[in-house]
Order: sequence, then C-alpha cells, then structure tokens
Amino acid sequence: MDVESSDAEGVPCAHGGVAGGHSLYVKGHRLYCAYDWIGATLQVVDADREISPGKHVLTAEFAANGRSTDPAMPCAVGTLTLYMDDQEVGGKDITTQPGSFCAVRDGFCVGRDGASPVTPDRQGPFSFTGGMIDRVVVDVSGERHVGHDAPARGWLMLD
Repeated sequence: MDVESSDAEGVPCAHGGVAGGHSLYVKGHRLYCAYDWIGATLQVVDADREISPGKHVLTAEFAANGRSTDPAMPCAVGTLTLYMDDQEVGGKDITTQPGSFCAVRDGFCVGRDGASPVTPDRQGPFSFTGGMIDRVVVDVSGERHVGHDAPARGWLMLD
C-alpha cells in the first residue's frame, strides 16, 4: 500500500459486516484489525505506532493455538499480529472463526467496506483515501508471515 499523505484512512479490505466479519482499516494514522463474532463480541487489535507516508506492506496474521473452551464462542483461539512492513506493530489473543465465514453475505471488499460495517468504530463504506492499494493478499496456507518480498529476494539470489 502506498500511503501518500498522513491523512490516509479507510478500509484496505473487509469480509463480512455488522453480523460478523473481519476488517483491516486505517484510522487516525494507525492500523487496526477488527473481528466481530456474529454481532455479539467485537475484538480489535491496534498498532502501537502511526503509519508514515510512503510504501508499506500492512499485514494481519492469525496464528491458531487451539479450540476455544467458551461454549458461547466455539471456534479457534490464537494470536492476531499486525505488521507494518517486516516489523510487528501490535498483537492480541483473540477468538475467531477462521476460514470462509460470513453470516450476512456482505462479501469481501477491497478499498472499502461496502455494505454494513464490521466495526462501529466508523461508518461505511469508509473507502480508503490518501493513498493507493497495490494489492491485497489473503493467505490461508497456515504458514508463518515472512513478508511478500522475501521469497522474491530469495529467487533472485539463486541467479
């Protein structure tokens, strides 16, 4: 993502809505990731520093640690970690339903949260402004985050 100004804000990507879903968003110069469990429990992870203008790779990574013991939330527990480029900038233990889950059929949006918002922290569509989204990558392989440029650098070293 290219953050052209310090006023950049909005949703690079969101899946779901007010009745459950995930949203990666920028507000007040910081990166956030919110997960709403079926409209009943909102969990938000925020970065510990501001995003400076320039090109950045913003990442939210969930590492599952097992199953929830809470009968009201029968899903996975683990750590959601936020990265800016290759640096960890925030993290929190959360309970989530990983995989293809969207109770309200709001779908997956890039550059905005097109239907109902995942979090009441802002109003929809909360389009991303003040920069350019180069690409959104959703990786469900379960492999640890290594940065999107690291494999390419490795391939070039083979030549």
